[in-house]
Amino acid sequence: QVQLVESGGGSVQAEGSLRLSCAGSMTAPPFSTYSMAWFRQAPGKEREGVAAIERDGRTVCTDSVKGRFIISRDNAKNTVYLEMDSLKPEDTAAYYCAARWLNLPPNWPSVSSYPYWGQGTQVTVSS
Repeated sequence: QVQLVESGGGSVQAEGSLRLSCAGSMTAPPFSTYSMAWFRQAPGKEREGVAAIERDGRTVCTDSVKGRFIISRDNAKNTVYLEMDSLKPEDTAAYYCAARWLNLPPNWPSVSSYPYWGQGTQVTVSS
């Protein structure tokens, strides 16, 4: 079984920062064997990939957040993080944590490639 719980969302002003956390609870295989990702979905829009991190720590992110967001993981804490800086109103969305056993999917970002999801945490950025 895989359970993911996001936290850290909230309301901030533009140019502010926020740190999201996703706590994973996995039975065998353990958390460290999963690649992890953050997606987001604004009202009326499709869910889009934001950033992902491999088991070995290598990362990838979408161009719209390049240089502003950083994804990281702490396997000892079974947690993946998303540090968001210089937030913009366009970043407003529900942010979801996702997991996939072993490596990132070849077609990342692809929602259908991730079998495990958290319930989401809302991030609202005001002007």
